[in-house]
Amino acid sequence: MFSEQANKIFQDVINKYHVLNTVDQSFTNVYDKDTNLLEHLLYRKCWIDTVQWHYEDIIRDPQIDPVAALKLKRQIDASNQDRTDMVEYIDSYFLEKYKDVTVKDNATINTESPAWGIDRLSILALKVYHMQEEATRTDATDAHKAACQKKLDVLLEQRVDLSTAIDTLLNDIANGDKYMKVYKQMKMYNDDELNPVLRSQK
Repeated sequence: MFSEQANKIFQDVINKYHVLNTVDQSFTNVYDKDTNLLEHLLYRKCWIDTVQWHYEDIIRDPQIDPVAALKLKRQIDASNQDRTDMVEYIDSYFLEKYKDVTVKDNATINTESPAWGIDRLSILALKVYHMQEEATRTDATDAHKAACQKKLDVLLEQRVDLSTAIDTLLNDIANGDKYMKVYKQMKMYNDDELNPVLRSQK
């Protein structure tokens, strides 16, 4: 099943990141895009999410230097753009894969595209990893660990449900029971023609 493959790749990415556990480390994709395009995209997607997860931790430091915070905010903005771009690349992969499927007359559209479901699955993998850390922290109280274990149990159940939903959606698309319709991003704040602050500085 697709979700089993995706979840394994996400876990590999998160484990790899935490060997050095720094946002400044270099990135190498272990999958070649010419021979393993989908795996290449999934690996890159989760790496972006993992680095951004830690950006978000750092910027919440109440003692952070304001100049450093502004620089980090710019990095988060760029990461968000990369994340959205990767979602579109993954959806483009599926659009190409299923382009010759005959869509049934009674086919319906889903509330989100496959790649946006995959986006949530990648973030969920990060939640599971870090909640597992909290549930097993040796310096934490028993009450803290017990509370985190309960949350972890919910996250694991959520991952099963989301994985099943993604697999079902892809199967429905492959069978013509659902169809994909992807709307390209229309973010306005990064566009110097649409953001009035940026436009005024041209």
